Amino acid sequence: MHVLRRTTVATTVMLAAISLGACSSSGSASGPAEDKAPVDRANWPAEVPTSGLVKGLELPLESYLPSYADQVVVDTALRTLQTRCMSEYGLTVDLPRPGANPPPYSNALSIERRYGISDRAQAQKYGYGLPKELTRSLEPVEKGLSGVEVEVLTGQKKPEFAPPKGAKVSVGRFGGVPEPARAEYNGKKLHEGGCAGWSKRRLKVNEGDAGFVSHLASTSLSESRPLKPVEKALKSWSACMKGKGRKAADPYRAMEQGYADGDGTTKNAIELALDDIDCKEQTRLIEVWFKEESAVQKRLIEENKDRLAAVKKRMGEVLAAARAVK
Repeated sequence: MHVLRRTTVATTVMLAAISLGACSSSGSASGPAEDKAPVDRANWPAEVPTSGLVKGLELPLESYLPSYADQVVVDTALRTLQTRCMSEYGLTVDLPRPGANPPPYSNALSIERRYGISDRAQAQKYGYGLPKELTRSLEPVEKGLSGVEVEVLTGQKKPEFAPPKGAKVSVGRFGGVPEPARAEYNGKKLHEGGCAGWSKRRLKVNEGDAGFVSHLASTSLSESRPLKPVEKALKSWSACMKGKGRKAADPYRAMEQGYADGDGTTKNAIELALDDIDCKEQTRLIEVWFKEESAVQKRLIEENKDRLAAVKKRMGEVLAAARAVK
């Protein structure tokens, strides 16, 4: 969502991690025992990185996207409303508990991987990958629900997550345009967008706001990439990697190489990741890129100050509405 558009496994994983904040991923499907356990805030990631080469860094646009803690408040209210809505159709569901399975990063723009990997201690253990306990928040909510439950919740038919052997793959069933749900269930008409859509309207969630801020963040990254200081730092980084016997034009290419033969956690991937981070430190690549992108974001904020002020106002109103849900 926020980085250079590529279609490789490496960037797909990176995009998934980076989209967490802006796409409201404060919880994922979990079992009954997990749903009843208290949400442990101690497991939540820090809002501003506390380690690695991005320690203490926060991009200006972060203030126009909800923090993880605020997103949990909103998602908890949405879950409460959705559960009540589902019960009106005679359906009792255990929806994921927001905050129970936190994402890898708390900041909405996921700066920890915005310029490629940045934490040497983590890379030493996992290379370019992530520990499994930090990827549960990426699991789709509908995976643990029945077909009719998904229809009532989302207003769309449940997607099949893997085609059966020998089955012909249809666009609507395995990615692509979702198939619309039935018109009614148990004699009651389905809400537009299902109970999920209804709950968002109740809180007056404006999904276009996050999309707009994310678009600005994508713009700032792409506009900062060709700036002279960044180009110079990237060339220095690439030369450093070459000196270690590596060939990569930028950190995204290195990440692609890290995922080329598996999940990014192989011995080769770990060695590559460590060289990658060491060269970033030596050339101050992240420090330079962050400075240049921050300047671009400040300009974009000034150019869009009225709309962004409205975004921040609505963000506060949604949070207040969420806190009022009991």
